[in-house]
Amino acid sequence: MEGQKITFRVKFQAFQVVFLSQVVKLQCKFTHSLLASLDSTDVILSVANATGQEVRAKHNDFVKRGIFATHTGASCFSPVINIMRDPRWGRNQETYGEDPYLTGVLVQYFVKGLQGPGTKYIMTSAGCKHFDAYAGPEDIPVTRFVFDAQVSDTDWRMTFLPAFKKCVEAGTYSIMCSYNSVNGVPACANKQLLTDILRTEWNFKGYVVSDQGAVESVIWAHKYRNNSIDTVAACVNAGTNLELSSNLPVPIYMSMLDAIAQGKLTEELVRERVKPLFYTRMRLGEFDPEEDNPYAQLSMDQIESAEHQQVALTAAMKSFVLLKNEGGILPLKKGDFSKVAIIGPMANNTRQIFGGYSPKQDPSFTQTPLDGLRSLYPDIKYAQVCNDGTPCTKYDKVVVPSIVDDTELVIVALGTGPQVAGEARDMVDVELPGYQKASFFKTKYVIRHSSEMFSNPGTHVLLVELVNLDVTLSLKLGGSAKIILLLFSAGPLNITLADESYRVPAIMECFFPAQATGQALYNVLTNTGPDSSPAGRLPSTWPLYSSQIPPMVNYSMEGRTYRYFKGDPLYPFGYGLSYTQFLYADMTYFKNVKAGNDLDLQLAVTNVGPIDGEEVVQCYISWVNESLPVPQLQLAYFTRVFIPSQQTRMLSITISGESMAFWRDGQWIVELGDMYLYCGGQQPNQKRRAPSNVLSDSFTIISRTE
Repeated sequence: MEGQKITFRVKFQAFQVVFLSQVVKLQCKFTHSLLASLDSTDVILSVANATGQEVRAKHNDFVKRGIFATHTGASCFSPVINIMRDPRWGRNQETYGEDPYLTGVLVQYFVKGLQGPGTKYIMTSAGCKHFDAYAGPEDIPVTRFVFDAQVSDTDWRMTFLPAFKKCVEAGTYSIMCSYNSVNGVPACANKQLLTDILRTEWNFKGYVVSDQGAVESVIWAHKYRNNSIDTVAACVNAGTNLELSSNLPVPIYMSMLDAIAQGKLTEELVRERVKPLFYTRMRLGEFDPEEDNPYAQLSMDQIESAEHQQVALTAAMKSFVLLKNEGGILPLKKGDFSKVAIIGPMANNTRQIFGGYSPKQDPSFTQTPLDGLRSLYPDIKYAQVCNDGTPCTKYDKVVVPSIVDDTELVIVALGTGPQVAGEARDMVDVELPGYQKASFFKTKYVIRHSSEMFSNPGTHVLLVELVNLDVTLSLKLGGSAKIILLLFSAGPLNITLADESYRVPAIMECFFPAQATGQALYNVLTNTGPDSSPAGRLPSTWPLYSSQIPPMVNYSMEGRTYRYFKGDPLYPFGYGLSYTQFLYADMTYFKNVKAGNDLDLQLAVTNVGPIDGEEVVQCYISWVNESLPVPQLQLAYFTRVFIPSQQTRMLSITISGESMAFWRDGQWIVELGDMYLYCGGQQPNQKRRAPSNVLSDSFTIISRTE
């Protein structure tokens, strides 16, 4: 027996080390908030496929050169599909927004695109994360390593789990368990989560890998166990196949044999946990001749290919969300303005426009906003005003007058970027950082709710210096220059000043559009070429007041996201303007649907405006019986369609029977009775509206025996 134990130890440690070096240490993470605003499954698929091709091409090159280091493998820690439940969470940029249905649809296309259409081999392996109930805090007000998310069964099932189920259905090869505890049990030691739900209910056949250091945190942070032997037993028994250590000399999982010897683990279970690790490597083709695997033929000529550059440009253009366009100042036309300036920490920032976890990039492929606008305004004036980038704590106020003096148009590029928010870094509030922040100290220009919205008055800052008309500043704008505000952020920022000021006729949320930023902005701001009429929609609710945001540590969904928030936001989920207008009509469907069945409907969408453009069609449902444990409104369908000016598209739409179900008493239920249905280019009954209509009606869920 002793000899058998030694043999097992050597074999187990050998394949553990090999697997770690080959697969786990590639962390191809992505900034997904941009992709969520697309509402386009085709673009998601093309972005993921291009990414997978480049990941595989680089991996092949590393293998040929004998390099097996961190970030050289063919497995990805992506996509991140946690719900964006709080606008201050540092990792919002990695998510698909606040809606579980939207996230679930997009993740399926991303996983399929990343892994490729192969049957015997996969291009790369996807890994959905972080499982589960992980959506802040990172570090404010407590660290994620000790945080215990107290989640009701209803919220867990209807908000935090659904997208992961869709990821499993899409065929992901791995799931990453998160740092936090869920209802008192660390996620990586949570049998209910990793076995009962993930494997037994959803039939997941892949492997679970811990977030880096999450297994160690079971001991040192959560204090759920007090030694390595009990911890490895708890995690392996719960369902965590693989530990991603934070470079410990002796990882926790190296105590596995001691746990077996003490009867806290069985060798049979350990071998079962290992099988999906090697199966993934087999599907990646690691054990087969290269000539048998078509993905092993991908070479470095995939990197920044012309096709992939076009994918980057298209994705950036389609992601922009037009929030304001008074007087139709956009699209810009040559000759409208001759004296133009651009300022702000994102105007010429080649790093922050990529967001967090971007790959190493050849700067020759990157165009900043300044680069793009020079194509329209060769003499555009620019100077750096925030000498430390987006934190903007070192603000050069003196340079502003020289840039905006005698100017007809000022483009202000503000935002956050990974300098301000990211993994292990929450935002304190939703204010613009540092001296980007709006302040009303000593001004006569006061807007509604300013005392509640603006938390740090005291200095004149960039946006106020440009907008303020009543304070004598060293600027010579004279109230005549128009201001276009470009925002580069993962989500909500306090821009009420700009939203309510006539000095700022246009606002566009750009997210982090990466290498194609400049060209994408030029095309969209001037409506040049295909896809240039903005059609992006917000994947999250933008609060109007800071008091509308519940405490970060409160995991109840009450008052969060459009599904449960009852107030008036600054900008609602699904909101976005266009250079044209759309009219919805002729919605037809059978008014009765059997419980569990889909509802099929048809409707007509007409582009009644003067410009060809895309529309994001959104269908929502709600329950007549408000006493049920359900959201007040639920997105149940979306699509993005191109419609030429003055033309009509007839659409066939399916509302899935699954979307009509809710969780109660430990099971999914479809209750008989009436439900409301809304289809249009935005949410129904919202205060701030896009210039399109919403069709509304009802249908009745009947018994399957009727």
